[in-house]
Order: sequence, then structure tokens, then C-alpha cells
Amino acid sequence: MTHVVHDDFAAFLGIDWADAQHAVGLQAAGSAQRASCMLEHAPETIDAWVSRRGTRCTGQPLAICLARNKGPLVSALRTYDFLILFPLHPLPLARYRDACPPRSAKDAPTAAALQRELLLTQRDTLRPLKPQSPAMRARAQLVAPRRCVVNDHVRRTNRLTSALKHYFPPVLPWFPETETVLFGDFLQRWPTLNAAPLARRSPLETFCRDHPVRAADVLDKRIRALKAALPLTTDEGGQRPSCPARPAPAQPAPCHLPRSRGL
Repeated sequence: MTHVVHDDFAAFLGIDWADAQHAVGLQAAGSAQRASCMLEHAPETIDAWVSRRGTRCTGQPLAICLARNKGPLVSALRTYDFLILFPLHPLPLARYRDACPPRSAKDAPTAAALQRELLLTQRDTLRPLKPQSPAMRARAQLVAPRRCVVNDHVRRTNRLTSALKHYFPPVLPWFPETETVLFGDFLQRWPTLNAAPLARRSPLETFCRDHPVRAADVLDKRIRALKAALPLTTDEGGQRPSCPARPAPAQPAPCHLPRSRGL
């Protein structure tokens, strides 16, 4: 995208993005008149609206301010060469709204009008959007879902750690890696410190070796710490809401065989 001098713009627009339709605030260069309209979020409507804008500006570029740097509307407007997009962070827009003098709800400026005013007054500090190459944009879209999955995983482990600190804090030093299958299976079998010391040494050794924890020193250290640990609280009202649900014991299937008659 080539650099454009701000004096070459035919008009300045602010667009408040939404799912169904977008609010547009427009002001032509060198004019004090301001206009506003609603733009439906449909490819045909956007293309027709941009074509009319391009015909009226007679080849001059249009400056558009949006409070985002990606999204469906940005992707649609980026395909037109005469549209210069200026992404704006939502935080400065919110602060600018708070700095405006108090007005009634009827006279309050819309987000699109505020973006247009910021573009007119602060356009020397705003930078036009310079998209990356298609390969980099595709890679960013592939990485974003993975980052969401990682963040969800971190949130789950943090919630689990916070819950264990209220009723089972000794288990955290024993299993520093809370995202492992070993840690989850241990809590499913022994959800509280009250139940863990009741297990004999042989079930604990079998459990650790099956996951596998075969180092004798590590195994012996964990078992001795488990036997010597003291519960933080024995209140069921504080333990039961945070304990993982234990599977109900399997009930024997009813026997439908006929009873044997006495000889």
C-alpha cells in the first residue's frame, strides 16, 4: 500500500462495526457538513455503497477509521485500493467519549461520529493499515485457535489449583505438573487428604507404577509425604463442592434366572 498524503483525501469516514449493520459517519474534505447512514452487513450492499463512494470521489482516496484491525468488514473494505483504513484501538475511543462534554442521550455522538472526529483531528498520529502477506495472514489465523486452546487449558489448571489450595494443598508439591493424567487420576481415586492416607501402601505403589512412576526414591518420597500430611480442613461443606465427582460404584445386575426348586 502506497503512502497517501492526508490532504489528498476526498472524505473522512468513521464506521462503527456491528454484526447486522454498521453505523457510518461521513464528512467531505473542506466541508463542515456531516452525514450519517446505516450500512447493512452484506457483500452486495457493501460493494454497491463503496462503488457509489468511489464514483463521487473521482479517483481520490477515502480515509476510513475503524476501531479494529481485522474482521469481516476490514477484509471486505481492504479489497478496494482507494479506501485507506486507519485502525483505532477501542481504549482511546472510550477515553475520547468520556472527555466529551456531557450531553443528552438524543444529542450524544455515536461511535462512528467520534471515530470520524478522531480521524479529522488526530489523523497525523494514526497509521494506515498495512496488511501482511497472504501467507502470514493465513498463518496467524491458524495459530489463533491454538492459542485459544492453550489459554483455556491454563484457565482450567489455574481453577483446579485454586480449588485444591482450599482443602487439599499438600497434593500440589507432590505433583507439580497439574496437567498430567497422573494428577487427574490421583484426584479421581483419592479426592481428599482424608481418603488418601486410608489407602494401603500396595495400592499406592501399584497406582504410581501404572502411570508410570517407577523411580523408587520418588515413589517412596510421595508415599511417606502422603502418610505424614495433615488435612487443612475436615469440613465437608468446604471440601465437597470442590472435589471431583467420583464414579458411583457399579451395582450388580439383577438376576433374572428362575429360582431352583427344592428337591
